[in-house]
Amino acid sequence: MTLLFESSFPRSTDLVAELLASRKSKQADIWLFDDTATRRALETTLKAQGIAARVHSAYKPLVHYFREDVACEGLALVEISYPVHAAAPENRFLLEAYPLAALLAPADVRFSPAPLGDDLKYGIHMKWQDGREETVQLFAPNRVHDDSIGEKALSPTGWIRTGDGLDEAFKTDYELLFEAAMQSMIDHDWGPDEPYFGELNITVTHPAEDEWLPMAPVDALISLREALHEEFYFSLLELFQKKSGRPVGDRGLMPGQIVPEILKGEAGKALTVKASLRPLTDDETEVKQAETVEKLTTPFTAARIRKELASIKGAPFSARSRAGRLVSACYHEGPERPIIISGGQHANEVTGAAGAMRSGLELAKRPDAHFVVSPLENPDGYQMGWRLRADNPHHMHHAARYTAFGCDLEYRSSDDPYETAIRFEAERLTGAKLHVNLHGYPAHEWTRPLTGYVPRGFEMWTLPKGFFLIVRYHENWKQQAYSLIEQVTERLAANKVLVDYNAQEIDLYTTHAGKPEWPVVNGFPVMLSVDDRHRVPITLITEYPDESIYGDDFIQGHTAQMNTAVAAYDVWQSMVFPNADE
Repeated sequence: MTLLFESSFPRSTDLVAELLASRKSKQADIWLFDDTATRRALETTLKAQGIAARVHSAYKPLVHYFREDVACEGLALVEISYPVHAAAPENRFLLEAYPLAALLAPADVRFSPAPLGDDLKYGIHMKWQDGREETVQLFAPNRVHDDSIGEKALSPTGWIRTGDGLDEAFKTDYELLFEAAMQSMIDHDWGPDEPYFGELNITVTHPAEDEWLPMAPVDALISLREALHEEFYFSLLELFQKKSGRPVGDRGLMPGQIVPEILKGEAGKALTVKASLRPLTDDETEVKQAETVEKLTTPFTAARIRKELASIKGAPFSARSRAGRLVSACYHEGPERPIIISGGQHANEVTGAAGAMRSGLELAKRPDAHFVVSPLENPDGYQMGWRLRADNPHHMHHAARYTAFGCDLEYRSSDDPYETAIRFEAERLTGAKLHVNLHGYPAHEWTRPLTGYVPRGFEMWTLPKGFFLIVRYHENWKQQAYSLIEQVTERLAANKVLVDYNAQEIDLYTTHAGKPEWPVVNGFPVMLSVDDRHRVPITLITEYPDESIYGDDFIQGHTAQMNTAVAAYDVWQSMVFPNADE
């Protein structure tokens, strides 16, 4: 291990208490990046010093206001005007209000944009069933700043406001830790050649408790530690994209495996951060999984996937990952039209791997079926997901998304393919014209609060919106693409539980993001577009909100994935092909 940076940061709660005592303040409003228990404890400390203080959350202040300061029982109507600022997307503060509409149900919650300006306040008007009414303004402390790659961002920040005239932003321990660690990465000499490292590890301790928000159709989560993981992972990707001369968001970047491990620290202790370089390993999590594949309530282990894959009659083939792990697939040859089914490209999207494996087992029961199933394309990322879930099982863990090269395997060329060799071989063996590529996305809100809040480049995936289907097709395959999505969704719609789940997710998404641009077909949100980048003429991509789900939610997810792949296979058999591509 090579240590790159190490530091600790005194708690903002202690510094604020010292500041107010030195000023002899009697009253204060304070905004911090801390959980509810920590903020209430600071209020108690300040009260003992003779200071009447309210300590608010700098992160999602509107949601915390209703959870902590409003008697919500009997609420009938809540009208909220949200700020609109030139340095942020127009719906930024509407997104930040998620999932208030579900939390306040059955109250009628209505949002409207305030005029464009710098006044960062929510206007709130509340009516109760007993006739009471109240109107308040709620401050949302933010600052305009340059982020780690020099882009302007409007980000939540700490703030202090006292009765004796102090009213200003200040950087909390949460913000200072992130900025210092990122600056050390900016200043480090990484050398000229990718990959720059095996594993770049950022280990942080922060005492914040995750806070669950019970709501339908799935629980929501507010997690400062998860948000910090997302900030480090994507900010570091952007930093290395800029260093390499690539555009921000380029998925061909190969820096190495970036791993933020944001651990729960001890209450009252300083925050700590340590950045180090570590070698890659080929370790594998060993967990006994006795349940049938249909009833498995946790992500399949890599060993379980290999075991199930070996039971399929056909020709096995394989590739190797950067860390040396095996990437396994099976070619089941038959007289019908072939398709390719894959999962685990983005390895934190765990229902995709499970659904691909289950669809392969299901199709293998048919004597004439013709397919390749490649259920775990990114084993290095998949193992990283198991490693990170050991500490934070309910976080989305995007550090497990890409390969140990730090790239999206779909963007690797045939010259040096590693994991992607499994796709090239699947295409060669089958000559398939359809690739069913099973994916997922966060099951709860995805934020980057220190870099403008909304995840750059992934704005569409900030909030869950149900089981989403994407079709990318070559220009002369448009008719087949549209027919495929119509017929597949029609078959999936037989599952009324899944359709109802989608309806609830889409309704909440629309309330907190605005009217979507994508259509809903047979109860399923869809997107179709021409994309000649893919070698296969039609690619059907599934997106199930699966990052962090378990139990019955996980079963519903991998069952939906399996049913989609099987439905696509069946529809494909009756498809009329363009003459030029038969």
